[in-house]
Amino acid sequence: MAEDLTQQMWKDIGDCECFSLQLDESTDVSDTAQMCIFIRMVFSDITAKEELLTVLPMKEQTQGEDIFQSFKNFIEKTQLPVYKLVSITTDGAPAMVGRVNGFIAKCRQDDAFPDFLNYHCIIHQQALCAKMLNMKEIMDVATKIACSIRARSLQRRLFRAHLEKADCDHSELLLHTDVRWLSRGKFLQRFRELCPEIKEFFRVAGHAEYKQLNDGQWLLDLAFLTDLTNMLNDLNLELQGKDKTVINMFSSVNAFKRKMQHFSSKLQRHDLANFQNLASELETQGKACVQLDSARYTEQIDNSLSEFDKRFQDFSLLEPVATFMCYPFREDAEVDSLASKIATLFHLNSSGVEDEILTLQADIELKSRAHGQFWNLLTEVKYPNMRKCATSLTALFGSTYLCGSAFSHMKIIKSKYRSTMTDEHLEVCLRLAVSSYCPDYASLADSIQCK
Repeated sequence: MAEDLTQQMWKDIGDCECFSLQLDESTDVSDTAQMCIFIRMVFSDITAKEELLTVLPMKEQTQGEDIFQSFKNFIEKTQLPVYKLVSITTDGAPAMVGRVNGFIAKCRQDDAFPDFLNYHCIIHQQALCAKMLNMKEIMDVATKIACSIRARSLQRRLFRAHLEKADCDHSELLLHTDVRWLSRGKFLQRFRELCPEIKEFFRVAGHAEYKQLNDGQWLLDLAFLTDLTNMLNDLNLELQGKDKTVINMFSSVNAFKRKMQHFSSKLQRHDLANFQNLASELETQGKACVQLDSARYTEQIDNSLSEFDKRFQDFSLLEPVATFMCYPFREDAEVDSLASKIATLFHLNSSGVEDEILTLQADIELKSRAHGQFWNLLTEVKYPNMRKCATSLTALFGSTYLCGSAFSHMKIIKSKYRSTMTDEHLEVCLRLAVSSYCPDYASLADSIQCK
């Protein structure tokens, strides 16, 4: 079945107009580094397919040169039409994006590769922005308190019993790991909700209490961090999933930034409608006991937004092009600037692009048919540059989510009970687990009967 799926994929690679790649690496249970490569193919009707291209085992080093040589060998072995390549998206690791010896740099130095774009995974960028919040002390104390309860079996059992007697909604404290960003928001929310019970548990058990649990300002900071982390978690979840285009993902990031700017201005006016944990903590403590220092928190939001602007500069260059592709008949579009950006991004002739934009915007028939399949209506003869722009933009990967999802499957497939599984067998099983193709069961059955 895996062979049948592979044949279908290679047929589509031959038929597609262009494609992009996403790469990421993870170590399996036998300490072999597995390089996952997914391909996003775009066809003449401007439709796209995402598929697992290959899994390359890295037996020794995983430096940029090693990754490149392994990928180069794969290209030569399979005759991958690399001239169709539009972009490569990675996790931003030094081995991938190193200026001289990184994988991307090595690809650019090779004459077999065309000029291509490269991007750092939007999901990773978002998580890095979130880590820039200047509230490490809050997180460290909360983690230390949770670990002091969870680290010993007796303490954990006693705390569970305490929560049961108190008739709490939760029966356990959660733990947090930096590797999994989403766990941070869930951990903080659970920790904050159980703060009163944690204080009571320490008092009854005769343990030394953490002074922060009685510090009104620290509890307010915890509540704010919980609210902001939950918002970042929502964005992270929105960015995940299959068939997410760069336009979809960047729109989500821009929407988040607009919301945070709006929430920040409301926070300055002490409007806490969007900060439920902070509002709840203020109500619990009483306004007479503690004053809300809104400037303290709006500064955190502003710093976070500045980090977003800094990290998403590469994707922001796509914004005017993406806006044009979504609706090309905007009369306020600056044609010269737009044509220059499209030509630079996708290596086209600027004057030719400019001419096609003006012709397109004056086409009354096309304007009346502007809908989801609009770009498929453009003929190759009349609009070659516009069609290339449309196919290239559709091909772009915004993240390495598919690689991360495949690694989750890999941990199940190649577990400690199947640690001797060969690399070839692992790739076959992974393909069956993540492929979007359906095996041709009829032909497979016929071939078995013939045997």
